[in-house]
Amino acid sequence: MYARDHALIATPIGAIRVEGDETVLTGIRIGGDGAPSPGNNTAVRAAVEQLEQWFAKEREVFDLPLVPAGTPRGEELRAGLIAIGYGDTLSYGALARVLGSSPRAIGQLCARNPFPIVVPCHRVLGSGGALGHYSGGDGPKTKSWLLEHERRHSREILL
Repeated sequence: MYARDHALIATPIGAIRVEGDETVLTGIRIGGDGAPSPGNNTAVRAAVEQLEQWFAKEREVFDLPLVPAGTPRGEELRAGLIAIGYGDTLSYGALARVLGSSPRAIGQLCARNPFPIVVPCHRVLGSGGALGHYSGGDGPKTKSWLLEHERRHSREILL
């Protein structure tokens, strides 16, 4: 067992705390206090680097070792969230249909997501494109910023 580590990075949506050990990430939290810190362990430092690249519009897909979900079904649902493409969105209902679940279960999955941005629950919207809730940072305001960041970058790629 490796020692737990954390990093704290400054971003346009506020501080982000990255937690993990040498081999896996155990959590990412939007919000936190303290001085910026890059972390020491391999997995934490990799997450910091990839998040910084994402905010700089140099990365669209993350390749990070995440602590496994508690069940095989949890892994399947997490993979479904990750499969929503950069700059794309799906409604809770549409994602539920794709994953053979219910919109309520998808809402709970998003609310309990320990890896915001990396597991992009911000790409899941309410019916009719409503922003819906967001458990990280300043809630819907943060979700809106994340979506607009990706949309702006997607449009820049097309130009």
